[in-house]
Amino acid sequence: MATFVCLVSWTDQGIRDVKDTIQRYERSQEVANKHGVSHEQIYWTVGTCDMVFIAQAPNLESISAYVLELGSAGNLRTITLRAYNREEMSQILERLG
Repeated sequence: MATFVCLVSWTDQGIRDVKDTIQRYERSQEVANKHGVSHEQIYWTVGTCDMVFIAQAPNLESISAYVLELGSAGNLRTITLRAYNREEMSQILERLG
């Protein structure tokens, strides 16, 4: 499973319904399961992003389908980053020669 960090910003619609953010997150877990994605951590934040979550997914296509489906509801926009743990980064660096 690959690790992804997703930076979330609410849309105008999302902030209008901010009181529903926890319920929306709980519903998003059903969508995550549908795409083979698992939530590892989630944080509501103050600053440039409104939320940050860490997810595991079998591949880039799975996480892409997941965040596209979430975004299609109109409440958020995401920036998704592929994250590497120490072991994965060591393997990447070994390829440099």
